[in-house]
Amino acid sequence: MRAAIIGLAGTTLDASEAALLHRYQPAGAILFARNVHDPVQLAALTAALHDALPAHAVVAVDQEGGRVARLRPPHWRAHPSAGRLGTVFEADETAGTRATWLTGALIGLDCADAGFDVVCAPVLDLRVPGAHDVVGDRAYSAEPDVVARMGRAMADGLLAAGVQPVAKHAPGHGRTAVDSHLDLPRVGAGQDLTADMRPFMLCAGLPWMMTAHLLYEGLDADWPGTLSAIVIRQAIRGWIGFQGVLVSDDLAMNALSGTPGERAARAVTAGCDLAMHCSGVLSDTADVLDACPDLTDAALTRIAAARTMVASSRQTLDGVALAAERDGLLFKEATA
Repeated sequence: MRAAIIGLAGTTLDASEAALLHRYQPAGAILFARNVHDPVQLAALTAALHDALPAHAVVAVDQEGGRVARLRPPHWRAHPSAGRLGTVFEADETAGTRATWLTGALIGLDCADAGFDVVCAPVLDLRVPGAHDVVGDRAYSAEPDVVARMGRAMADGLLAAGVQPVAKHAPGHGRTAVDSHLDLPRVGAGQDLTADMRPFMLCAGLPWMMTAHLLYEGLDADWPGTLSAIVIRQAIRGWIGFQGVLVSDDLAMNALSGTPGERAARAVTAGCDLAMHCSGVLSDTADVLDACPDLTDAALTRIAAARTMVASSRQTLDGVALAAERDGLLFKEATA
């Protein structure tokens, strides 16, 4: 398998895309709102992907709740943002933690039923006052230990529903002053990242993490985190202690420069197990797949461990009952 996760253009897998998947055998695909119309269409698309991709490849989706949700009403449940759940936690820690686990479980049930293996959540970034709102209410709290506790609850809910969570964006995206979708954020050399990394350290046992496209000048003044061997080796694999599957954030974002293939090759060389490119533009996808090497033996071992973790964590869940319980907790907080 190629060390790549790629995007698609539309609501079906067209012949050109299927030919690329057959030729290069990538490790997965990720879907976005442009790929989602209704449950019947989505189930057909994820099934087609599973048929076209190699064994043990994954189909992923961003489904955090709040404003980052690809599956939305009226066909799927609405889910609260991390910030809303953080408000519940501030009023009642037990209720907030439970509501977060329930949200993870409900998101997981929605996604597993639609044919997804991997959900890109939880966000473990801090809510930093004065920072750009690209994170904003996607963060649970400004307090590292609260973020870790709630992020772990979300991840445990996702695992219970049978999907693999991806903690993001290591080693911390909360301090960004600009949107990395549009430009390269910089974290000055004098800024202490200890608090930013703590939620990732406390959640280092999760199966997947995603890198951040930030230039951490105190660690590597030349390369943003996703493309930096220093950041990945020293901060993510070292200080954080993460030993699971490391996937890049979307390499199509404007924080990065170079061709799609150059970005993908650099991310893998820097230490990402998987280079993720989400545009769905066929020529870009082909460039990424051509540039990416096959998965390393270490990456294959990590991916297998992630599958084992979700298999051992899966529970039989009643979505109707869980939704009623969560709605009750959210209503109680809203009317307090």
